Amino acid sequence: METLEFTAEEAGTRLDKFISEQTEGEITRSASVKLIEDGNCTVNGKAVQKNYKLKAGDKVVIEIPEAVDVDILPENIPLDIVYEDNDLLVVNKPKGMVVHPAPGHYSGTLVNALMYHCKDSLSGINGEIRPGIVHRIDKDTSGLLIVAKNDTAHKGLAAQIKEHSFTREYEAVVNGAVKEDGVVNAPIGRHKTDRKKMCVTTENSREAVTHYFVIERFADSTHLRLRLETGRTHQIRVHMAYIGHSVAGDEVYGNGKPKSLMGQCLHAKKIGFVHPVTGEYLEFDSELPEYFKKFLNGKQRI
Repeated sequence: METLEFTAEEAGTRLDKFISEQTEGEITRSASVKLIEDGNCTVNGKAVQKNYKLKAGDKVVIEIPEAVDVDILPENIPLDIVYEDNDLLVVNKPKGMVVHPAPGHYSGTLVNALMYHCKDSLSGINGEIRPGIVHRIDKDTSGLLIVAKNDTAHKGLAAQIKEHSFTREYEAVVNGAVKEDGVVNAPIGRHKTDRKKMCVTTENSREAVTHYFVIERFADSTHLRLRLETGRTHQIRVHMAYIGHSVAGDEVYGNGKPKSLMGQCLHAKKIGFVHPVTGEYLEFDSELPEYFKKFLNGKQRI
């Protein structure tokens, strides 16, 4: 059973809403309610109602129950496996593939493919529909993703993510001319009115830091390398839009153009971490995918 602990910094937020916001939507409002009703959530050591309004300084502890069997079917979907051992694997996810099952996407996901490839060897910490998933990348983002085969590996990898000790580098094409290298240090939280979106905000937000480096400038856009200090939901996409350079093709935080990209031009290119069992530092780099290279080749150089 995984335990999450949070401290309320502000007063007045409903407990179920607070849980969803602190986990960046990983635990939905409805899932939060179920955890509270099932007695898996306490405030200052006591059980409370779902509509309990937090006070500043309240200590919230959430116990995530062990995974149970679920009817998510293994599917023989080809995987681009960059590295694999008894504890983990590194997968190069194609653009357009959903990482884990969700309403509307119960098949064809990375998890369906992993269940076929790994059989029963996937960690159960993240629950029944996300076996092995330590971190995510968006459906229309391509690139490297680490999968844990057991709970020991999962805990070790999750701890590194929490400590911001992972190496995570991306490449993207963004709109407009980025003049120089820089860093965006702006907290990210869920959008107040559109709950599927994230935004830069000081309310119920978490620290988010993105470093960016210019690779090449084009007539109407810029090819960037980006390094994450933190790993918030949609972080690069939100931060780039925030500084006026939305990721090309981003239909949520940009203008969605060109439509031929079918989503953002964003690739998780490099990942590095300490192996949670052997203690060895491992680093992997993936080649830019065809859609990305084709888009670059069609750009007007300056």
